[in-house]
Amino acid sequence: MNISFQKMFFAIATTFALFAILVVGRTILIPISFALLISFILLPLANRFEKWKVNRMFAALFSILTTILVLVGGIYLFSTQIVSIASEFSHFQEKIITVLAEATAWLNSNIGIIPNLEKDDLMNQLKSWLSESSGSLVQQTFSDSAIFLTGLIATIIFTFLFLIYREGFKQAVILYFPEEKREKAFKMLKSIQQVGQKYLVGVILIVIVIGIINSLALLIIGMDYPFFFGFLAAILAIIPYVGTTLGSTIVVLYAFMTYDSLWIPIAVMVIFWFIQLVESNFLSPKIVGGTLKVNALAAIISIIVGATIWGVAGMILFLPITAMLKVICQEYEELKPIALFIGEQNVKEKSIDTEVLSNWGVKIKNLFQKRI
Repeated sequence: MNISFQKMFFAIATTFALFAILVVGRTILIPISFALLISFILLPLANRFEKWKVNRMFAALFSILTTILVLVGGIYLFSTQIVSIASEFSHFQEKIITVLAEATAWLNSNIGIIPNLEKDDLMNQLKSWLSESSGSLVQQTFSDSAIFLTGLIATIIFTFLFLIYREGFKQAVILYFPEEKREKAFKMLKSIQQVGQKYLVGVILIVIVIGIINSLALLIIGMDYPFFFGFLAAILAIIPYVGTTLGSTIVVLYAFMTYDSLWIPIAVMVIFWFIQLVESNFLSPKIVGGTLKVNALAAIISIIVGATIWGVAGMILFLPITAMLKVICQEYEELKPIALFIGEQNVKEKSIDTEVLSNWGVKIKNLFQKRI
């Protein structure tokens, strides 16, 4: 096999250039990526409004407003629990400091790292450190909030534009292909749109189902604010493989810091472990994984790369982007190995086994008829 070092150089250089563009342009690329996925899921709703003789611009506007109203209604339902949790933050902070001081003093008394270290001195040092760092923490919070609001507004604007000019964007992409391949390009774009739409629908179903199960389980064991914590863990489950663990850790930590008995945090830990087991092995493969058709290795790599480049947004976005990349790679002979690496390979093996069994069945049937 002849290896072309020139092609290898261009491939490596293109990969590095692509990663550099993703890192440098993250401020604009993240809202565009979210807007593209959101426009995929809002497209059926916009089409429904247009069938009712609504202008395309107003159809896109009504679709976005409907989504915003649903989100605002969901936030309003949890607003009282959010206010109550915020009012208990000072007590929660005091308990965290106490637990950290006790754990550090116990380790120091058994290991002897720092001589003459007392629990009260350590608590005073932690409180002074928190008071000194509160100013920078508030400043960082305002900065992060401003960045989030800017990205949110940009995402809404891009979603609106994608819904309005979707036909023009589609025709512009198709015109880049030769005339004899434009029909194939149209089918490829349709497949990409369906992958994004099915992924978001699957994610919404996962959030609703897991949120209800979490809330009912927390309500049964007597946990405070069960619906808030139940749906918080479900929303964090949007981040594949990591979000579910993070959400359960937050709830277990709150239960451990709030209740004197260890029964409730242990019960929360066991319940969330069981729900995560069901979600990972049954719900996600059926609802989300089945529509994406991305194997576990490619999914984990996409999450790690996304987290490295775009942080939490990359962990959410890169899995559906990987599934869309698989659709594109399947249309080109040179890129089919990449599609094979990303996709599930067991389907082909099963089809081969089915074909072999069918051939053996025909041979046995013919042999039986000859003997008769």
